[in-house]
Amino acid sequence: MGLLSKLFGGKPKVKDIEPELYKDFLIFPDPIPAKGGFRIAARIEKDINGEVKVHNLMRVDTLASEDEAVQASINKSKVFIDQMGDRVFD
Repeated sequence: MGLLSKLFGGKPKVKDIEPELYKDFLIFPDPIPAKGGFRIAARIEKDINGEVKVHNLMRVDTLASEDEAVQASINKSKVFIDQMGDRVFD
């Protein structure tokens, strides 16, 4: 990672992955490259009364492969949505 990326918060981008629709929420898995693998992370969005609400989910769990981290990010997001509903955005 270059100096400017470090200064402005850039991160190496993993491959582009299509969002998954779940109970009117859009889940954008976005695993973060970490030492030895990928950290579980996702962006959760939902249109509520014409306004797109966003929550960034991140966990400390790391997995060896990007594909595993993508699936785990989706699964963790679904559990979070099931537990919290629209309170995801509070």
